[in-house]
Amino acid sequence: MLKVRAQPRGRTRERILELAESAVLEKGFAATSIEELVAAAGISKSGFFYHFQDKGELAEALLQRYLDRDEAVYNDLFDRADNLNEDPLHGFLVGLKLFAEMMDDLPHGHPGCLVASYCYQDQMFNKTVRDLNAAGVLRWRRRFRGHFDRIAARYPPRVEVDLDALADMISALADGGIIISKVAKDKSILPKQIMLYREFIRTIFLGTETQ
Repeated sequence: MLKVRAQPRGRTRERILELAESAVLEKGFAATSIEELVAAAGISKSGFFYHFQDKGELAEALLQRYLDRDEAVYNDLFDRADNLNEDPLHGFLVGLKLFAEMMDDLPHGHPGCLVASYCYQDQMFNKTVRDLNAAGVLRWRRRFRGHFDRIAARYPPRVEVDLDALADMISALADGGIIISKVAKDKSILPKQIMLYREFIRTIFLGTETQ
């Protein structure tokens, strides 16, 4: 009789997280059941509970994984852009272009934002998860505010602007672009919005006369 080779523990846990993320982005956390994840992963229910104490622990692990991956991707994008340019504004503009190109290269558009999904169902989660989600949003603000502080030191804004609000704007734009892209079934909308934001940033710091 053939023996089925068990998957390594780390791989099984990662598989559960992958399946959970897809399900949550598609229909929300409340509508995602442990039973469907167990069936999709091809494991027993006890196998699930070996990796996660309950659905709440899954929620926290899923969000932490998403935030860590998000941080790594965007740090890499904007660090690469900065390394190509000594000028902080030009580096940031290159980073936004790389961001738009990355979104445009996704074959079926952006799958969705887990941070936004968790926010929509905030009542489903405990304080630890809610605080983690809030920290993720504020981490985006700090990342981009740091860029704007360096840019403003060399290029004082041509108009009065709240740099925190300007940093938050990219999060609002990304989530809004994802929603409109899905509703309109047009994956080009999000990268176009990023490129418009890029021109907005250029205008704030350089003015309309300098291109």
